[in-house]
Amino acid sequence: MTKIIFLPHEELCPEGQLAEVEPGTTILDAALANGIHLEHACEKSCACTTCHVIVREGFGSLNEATDDEEDMLDKAWGLEPDSRLGCQAEAADQDLVVEIPKYTINMVSETH
Repeated sequence: MTKIIFLPHEELCPEGQLAEVEPGTTILDAALANGIHLEHACEKSCACTTCHVIVREGFGSLNEATDDEEDMLDKAWGLEPDSRLGCQAEAADQDLVVEIPKYTINMVSETH
């Protein structure tokens, strides 16, 4: 099992969260399965940036980003070199530390 540590986020997981997942699980699926309601406006189809995350540790162990993901990331708020879309980034056998950015670019949010 791979551990994903979600750093504290003011709204989504104020205390942070530890998730244990099988390799091949996306960061988004790990978040959702552990009660972290990370936005995913396009329903995991790599067509938006609402599930943008920053991988603080373990970035090199993730599957490689596709050109489509890279194109979408260019539109993400707070883009960093270790940014990925949670719906596309799959955990491997190395533990991860993930930060959820404070904001997303989402014109309509059903939870707010």
